[in-house]
Amino acid sequence: MDETPKRFDRIVAILIQLQSKKIVKAQELADRFEVSLRTIYRDIRTLEASGVPIYSEAGVGYALMDGYRLPPVMFTREEVSSFIAAEKLMQKFTDPSLGTHYASAMYKLKSVLRSTDKDYLSNIESRVMMQTAEPLFNDNSPNTLAVLFESIAEKKQILLTYKTFAKDETTQRNLEPVGVFHDNNNWYFLGYCHLRKDYRQFRTDRIQCIKKTDSDFIIEHDSLESYLTKTETCPTTKVRILIDKKIARYLAGERRYHGFISEKEVDGKIEMTFMCRDIDNGFPRWFLMFGDYATILEPEILKTKTLELLEINKKRLL
Repeated sequence: MDETPKRFDRIVAILIQLQSKKIVKAQELADRFEVSLRTIYRDIRTLEASGVPIYSEAGVGYALMDGYRLPPVMFTREEVSSFIAAEKLMQKFTDPSLGTHYASAMYKLKSVLRSTDKDYLSNIESRVMMQTAEPLFNDNSPNTLAVLFESIAEKKQILLTYKTFAKDETTQRNLEPVGVFHDNNNWYFLGYCHLRKDYRQFRTDRIQCIKKTDSDFIIEHDSLESYLTKTETCPTTKVRILIDKKIARYLAGERRYHGFISEKEVDGKIEMTFMCRDIDNGFPRWFLMFGDYATILEPEILKTKTLELLEINKKRLL
């Protein structure tokens, strides 16, 4: 098989990636294209031999010399298709401010498409819809994500007005945002709270107002992932339930929020094991959603709490 066309495409893609970032590591390129580091080094030498001004720093990565720019690139039909999904997602799943900026960027991007690709895009985009169940942002704070992104990039503290769920009260806090993430159909950000002197999570639909300040971060924060993957020290209770196979597959998305550990097949059913943090309230309420297809194996306290909820519902229905 002739590898020349494949190598040519990879070298062009490497050149585009070098222009997209300030520094690109060789290992990052090797991982993306699933080739060895030796192959990446060879491709970089090929680019240098063709006149592309690349400089490298040992242990850091590769970069293009300032001022070097690629001519406009042409997009493949598959890449054009991906723009549609991205645009629809941005319209529904980001705040109005960031959505407006993205729409402006899309006009610029569409302007460089070939006429046939513009027609292709136009024919599909009206046939694609994204729907959300609940508002992801408060109407009083239409620029939440935009401010968070600026704060993280510039390492400037934010002033946040936030309404808590449990107490339904509004508090004001100075925060250093660490990162933004989407989970369980909601946007969140994690930041260091100067009021609590600790890291806290905040849901974007409960943000009443957000402002970037002129105060610099005073803490050097680790990556967002390092905080989200830390093992929590709150007490847990072992739970085992037996579920019909036809129902078990629909729980894959939610079970991790209840401490899911493992599963195995037992007599044609699925036995799931959890280390639950909320045996008194959260888990029994979740269990009732599919309880007519499941059996509680342990602990007894879960059976008791579930029965108590059923009795409360029974009294309200009578």
